[in-house]
Amino acid sequence: MGHEKKAGTIEDAAIDFIGGSIGGVGLVYVGQPLDTIKVKMQTFPHLYKGMVDCFKTTLIKEGITKGLYAGTVPAIVANVAENSVLFAAYGSCQKAMMYLTNTEKAENLHVLANAGAGFFAAFFSSFTLCPTELIKCKLQAMREVQMQTAGASTVSTGPWKLTQQIIQTEGIRGMFRGLGSTIAREMPGYFFFFGGYEASRELLRPEGKTKDEIGPLRTMISGAIGGAVFWAIIFPADVVKSRIQVSGLEGNLFSLIYKIFSEEGILALYNGLQPTLVRTVPATATLFLLYETTKKLLHQCFD
Repeated sequence: MGHEKKAGTIEDAAIDFIGGSIGGVGLVYVGQPLDTIKVKMQTFPHLYKGMVDCFKTTLIKEGITKGLYAGTVPAIVANVAENSVLFAAYGSCQKAMMYLTNTEKAENLHVLANAGAGFFAAFFSSFTLCPTELIKCKLQAMREVQMQTAGASTVSTGPWKLTQQIIQTEGIRGMFRGLGSTIAREMPGYFFFFGGYEASRELLRPEGKTKDEIGPLRTMISGAIGGAVFWAIIFPADVVKSRIQVSGLEGNLFSLIYKIFSEEGILALYNGLQPTLVRTVPATATLFLLYETTKKLLHQCFD
């Protein structure tokens, strides 16, 4: 009996892992152009008048693949790594919450219990996210960094070459620049991300149906709400993380938030929020639709 339960737990974790991976790929392809705009506006706010200006400038000067989709390979690696670990850990943390709250089924967990599961799951996913997101952010803002240091001339560098450069000059520790701010961003962020998602599923659940039976459209709306809440809550921490990773700022999260606030004003902490919210609605909706659909199909295959 114990062996069957263990096998089921491993099977559930594998399904969550695969579902998170597929959802992560979909999220990148839907949201990458506006993610690039977000990073540019966060790290070089003085160069652009706003989201539309940044988008047009990037498109004209760098094009689609080397501009708007810069950093797509590490972004896919980052999102597959993060979301596979995140959703696998989330499923395991849900089981821990079920044990602690004496709840028989995950779908019956309280919204706060699901939010708590997301909070703890984010700790584990931060370690897979930080190195790959470091490369992604550096590639997205490479033209602006080179303009600041070498004038108008720019040299294109790929993700693997950039990774080698960082390891050669800073060692493995260099790949984890911004880890503290990543954890500080991810854990509270995913508390609200999964809390917002599960609360929305519950609110949108038709009478007599479970949260798993709400259908694709309601699932996408719930995902979009979870994503919007996530970014609205954690955006100042994300600005700091981007600047640490791209511009090499030194300091902890709270000292750097205060530094940016005192030197540039409160709005500097929300530079890039507009393209982020525009991006996160379709991107997170896609993530959860693919995740839930994959889970359902795989459970049917195993049953």
